[in-house]
Amino acid sequence: MAGRTGIEVSLALSEAVKMADADVIAAYPITPQTHIVEHLAELVADGHLDAEFVPVESEHSAMSACVGSSAAGARTFTATSSQGLALMHEILYMAPALRLPIILAVANRALSAPISIWNDHSDIMAERDTGWIQLFAENGQEVFDLTLQAFRIGEDPQVLLPVAVNLDGFTLSHVIEPVVFPEQKVVDQFLPVYRPKVRLDPAKPVSMGVFGIPEIYTETKRATEAALLDSKAVILRVWDEFEALFGRKYRPIETYRAEDADTLLVAMGSVSETAMTAVDEMRAEGKKVGLVRIRLWRPFPDEEFKAAVAKARVLGVVDRSITPGSHAGPVFMEIRSLLYALPERPAVFGFSLGLGGRDVTRENFKYIYDQCQVLEDTGQDRYEMVGVME
Repeated sequence: MAGRTGIEVSLALSEAVKMADADVIAAYPITPQTHIVEHLAELVADGHLDAEFVPVESEHSAMSACVGSSAAGARTFTATSSQGLALMHEILYMAPALRLPIILAVANRALSAPISIWNDHSDIMAERDTGWIQLFAENGQEVFDLTLQAFRIGEDPQVLLPVAVNLDGFTLSHVIEPVVFPEQKVVDQFLPVYRPKVRLDPAKPVSMGVFGIPEIYTETKRATEAALLDSKAVILRVWDEFEALFGRKYRPIETYRAEDADTLLVAMGSVSETAMTAVDEMRAEGKKVGLVRIRLWRPFPDEEFKAAVAKARVLGVVDRSITPGSHAGPVFMEIRSLLYALPERPAVFGFSLGLGGRDVTRENFKYIYDQCQVLEDTGQDRYEMVGVME
């Protein structure tokens, strides 16, 4: 293993794609994703990556090209953000149904209007039901690692599903962080050459995605759902193998100082590191608080989450997006629904913050902790958008 290298996280992600030896990259630039595909274009143009770089006219075309290249058997990558991901929406549904292991990096950014180039999770939450495996990174090293893992997971013969790697726009994508780059031979050991089971081939013609009459449509959707749920076993195995080779451990649900906590904060993405600092400060004040971090968003790891919060009295769930008209955020709704049927369950309160790139601070998490105590004491069931200016 080499030592740490200071590098912009977007470029580290591109280097992971290079080390994965991607065959096709189809992309359209959109802030804050642009540096990822710019660097990949440079790597291809300079001969450092033997791949086809397809500059397309829109994100809809980018995902369409990815569907075609993956169906032909190519190791395929693209990246996008915000409105670009929304423009891909129609095609995103096709990739899992066709069992195509496309890898997508999403530099998470707020959706318009008003126009915002800054970070929140509204773009990926709008795509949570498309059938993709979805992972969340907290720092630059995790962005690099999860990108390599995504290729290995998606291309596993027992999975064959697309994978989205989420990194917070600007907060991660544009910062310089220390990243350990492994030797290429170790990456090759972890990530073998992709050999698709079925692919488009003029010598052996097949049809993909043909008309689905009502008599088969439900069964095909059930098969795709089963594949997504079953992928968790492979994800766990891949993470075990990654740990054995690279020494870094990943799990669907990860915790921090949660073992004896009465109150648990729940978060995902880069704000988790801010939350950990807040937890340390509150612990120093004698408050029994901990943190649960969601690494694997889809398929949602039900059992791991239930185990992580089993001893807690209160959960404060942090969303970086809202679900208009529901009095809740998407992560909050997911968790409250998951725990509803349990005979003994913690009180669950929801908080949305950091929308459109607004700073998420230690004080925000301390406020959420305090509000959880008030809500529990008064028996209220409340959802709050934190930091709204009156």
